[in-house]
Amino acid sequence: MEAITNAFKKVKEQSPLVQSITNYVVMNNTANALLSLGASPIMAHARSEMEDMVSIISALVVNIGTLDEYWVESMLAAAKKAKSMEKPFVLDPVGAGATPYRNQTLTQLIQIGPSIIRGNASEIMSLASVNIQSKGVDSSNTSDEALDAGKRLSNETGAVVCISGEVDYVILRDKVGKIKNGNPMMAKVTGMGCTASAIVGAFAAVEKDLFTATMAAMAVMGVAGDLAAEKAEGPGTLQLHFYDALYQLNPEQLAEKAIVEFQ
Repeated sequence: MEAITNAFKKVKEQSPLVQSITNYVVMNNTANALLSLGASPIMAHARSEMEDMVSIISALVVNIGTLDEYWVESMLAAAKKAKSMEKPFVLDPVGAGATPYRNQTLTQLIQIGPSIIRGNASEIMSLASVNIQSKGVDSSNTSDEALDAGKRLSNETGAVVCISGEVDYVILRDKVGKIKNGNPMMAKVTGMGCTASAIVGAFAAVEKDLFTATMAAMAVMGVAGDLAAEKAEGPGTLQLHFYDALYQLNPEQLAEKAIVEFQ
């Protein structure tokens, strides 16, 4: 737990600049979450500035939620530049398996070599070439079911793989961590998974051990969700209280409330 709280302190102290090439459904949500956490967001998408932008950021998050051809060019250029500069590159494979175009884009991004891949169970299973039917951006499989697929994907890519669900799994080859925080109401707020990926980016920017960074990010996400749910009357107020919980969270509270296991 000490490694997790130390990573949390680093985010607060260093306020890393995180670039999110993300979908326009969640830009405001993810930017506010990063600010509440203590990080600095930038939502840059223009192809012409990708190389210059990646040169000044601390981590890159690529989220394929609302694809178009122009954004794909930006994503690929940014990912290549981040890789060449050895900066963390987090991939959120939203809706993996839903369409051939989406799969083709993910194949190109996977070939560049993401540092961390975070998705729901269906998305991770699809990326690992498991035969399933994707249900858009919602997961129709549990994180438990996707565990073997996550291990296979991590072994194939060398990336840390994070599977979000009732239990969050963080995988690096055969190393597996579990986070059992979070509230079911979080699934009723659009972009919570996208927010998780952005927070993972913030932690990866300051913590060299990317397994620890991902564990810490998901623990913070889950604990903030738990705290928000205690005050919320529904999904609308949950989102408001979630930002407040991220802002008010301290290392002692994180250590007390995080439910973390290793297997």
